Amino acid sequence: MAKLLFKMRNVLDDEAQDVRELLEDNKIDYFETFAGHWGVSLPAIWVKNDDQHEIARSLLDKYQAERTAKIRKEYELSLRQGKVKSMWHNFLETPIKFVVYMGLVGLVLYLSLQFFLSF
Repeated sequence: MAKLLFKMRNVLDDEAQDVRELLEDNKIDYFETFAGHWGVSLPAIWVKNDDQHEIARSLLDKYQAERTAKIRKEYELSLRQGKVKSMWHNFLETPIKFVVYMGLVGLVLYLSLQFFLSF
């Protein structure tokens, strides 16, 4: 019976491709399900053979630990180089757009809370 290995909802394409290659390189039989036309199904990778599930799980855990370390290192490097944008950077780049969006947020909050604040 097939076992769920990896849920693919909101997974980046490069990560999904890496997982597929990892399974193929290690000769693990798998199949993939997709979200369908309306996105209500479970997009995932399933291992066909129960005996291979533990091997696939350990390979996937190792891959995800390596990927997490790599992404964190890239983020820290970007942070040190000043490439990570903050809310202040967004304001400096497009102040009018920023002020309009904050005004819309304030309007939505006001309209949402007006009933409760009128008592």
